[in-house]
Amino acid sequence: MLPPEDVLARDLAEWLPRQRWFGGKDSPIEDLAIGVVTELRAGDPGLYHLVLDVRQNGATEHYQVLLGVRRDLPGRLGYARISPPGGAAKQQTYDAAHDPDLTRTLLEHLAAGASAGPLRFRHVPGARIRTDLTSLPITAEQSNTSLLFGDAYICKLFRRLGDGVNLDLEVNLALTRAGCEHVPAVHGWIELAPGGDGEPVTLGLLSDYLRTGADGWSLAIASVRDWFAHATQPEDDEWAELDASAAGGDFAAEAERLGAATAQVHRALADAFGVTVVPADEIRGLAARMNAELTGTCRAVPGLAPHAKALTGAFIDLAAQAGPLPVQRVHGDYHLGQVLRSESGWSLLDFEGEPARTQSERRALSHPLRDVAGMLRSFEYAARFLITRSGTVPLESGGHLETRAHAWAARNRAAFCRGYAAAGGADPAAHSVLLRAFEFEKAVYEVRYEARNRPAWLPVPLKSLAHLTA
Repeated sequence: MLPPEDVLARDLAEWLPRQRWFGGKDSPIEDLAIGVVTELRAGDPGLYHLVLDVRQNGATEHYQVLLGVRRDLPGRLGYARISPPGGAAKQQTYDAAHDPDLTRTLLEHLAAGASAGPLRFRHVPGARIRTDLTSLPITAEQSNTSLLFGDAYICKLFRRLGDGVNLDLEVNLALTRAGCEHVPAVHGWIELAPGGDGEPVTLGLLSDYLRTGADGWSLAIASVRDWFAHATQPEDDEWAELDASAAGGDFAAEAERLGAATAQVHRALADAFGVTVVPADEIRGLAARMNAELTGTCRAVPGLAPHAKALTGAFIDLAAQAGPLPVQRVHGDYHLGQVLRSESGWSLLDFEGEPARTQSERRALSHPLRDVAGMLRSFEYAARFLITRSGTVPLESGGHLETRAHAWAARNRAAFCRGYAAAGGADPAAHSVLLRAFEFEKAVYEVRYEARNRPAWLPVPLKSLAHLTA
């Protein structure tokens, strides 16, 4: 049985800002209302699904919470507590995403294709979902909560709810139905029925768990670490610092295979969602927006100003050479943290797009080289991560580690582009003006983001720009 609604709302308003996935930490909660309550399991422990209406800065966002209710909360769940400890409440409330005794209910409902109030549990036709698995939450995620069920499934719960079908479900389901081997297969999803004629709202996504997978960022960092530790001989000349293939942990072969996998997913996206050709005027408008963002960022971050002439030149070149351009669905937020390498090859994850953008912006079509540019920027970040984190060799010092970082990034950028073109993607070398504009646009975004959120990281995009604009 739930506590009184006013008590529960008060407890949730105090608990919510402390959660890593809550997106409004920079502003106080003006009002919190419990919009939808659905009982998923009666008894002790009980399980309820809540949709919270959270008002901040005059706007309302919607969050979902799996609420557990117990008379006595065991110590293993104390960290997930919502109701204040030591209170007089007869029922203790907590975040049930952390309770394997309750999360199995999600598998049972998905396997049965059940409905509970406005909640619908769907599975892919023919999918046989196991219900005997114990869940474990992945604690590293920030914007969502993912549960591992044994070594079979991963269930992503979208904490902050958007309007309609979530892009991650829409894209992954289409690619699963198309038989694309470079995405984890979707088995089912959870949705909230619309109140009127709108689309159902996606709440969760169940897909294959790639238990042997290692994320691309970790693999790349291990390669950079090996290259930095690689010792040259006293008789070696200066070119030894530029031969990133000399280290044992060379990543270039994997970068090339990743490029090929990316091209294959782009082709599958084109087949699933179609391709549209936009006129030259739209490309010129895109270049103008890129330049406007550059101007604003230079005002906010003076350190970008020395590169402004070269960046503007790239955007001017894009406008000058603008012509009709094919656009399609793309990943939209593509980097080394969004890919996994398993025994079966590379897989692409998280097709939600950039979190700060609206649903319509995320769903907007673009040229596939925008994703290529995102991955090229990610190689630049990986190359300099260890220097920035250690602080022992400042990026500004021009030391040999920066020389090595540039060599590593250049080698893996070239390998990725080579694999992408060989697998049928648009040849980056033949579209250098477009790719350069996309990459510089992304770099300007990175400068703005780092200045606001991680000032210690600001030298990373600035130093890479010094090389790329030289």
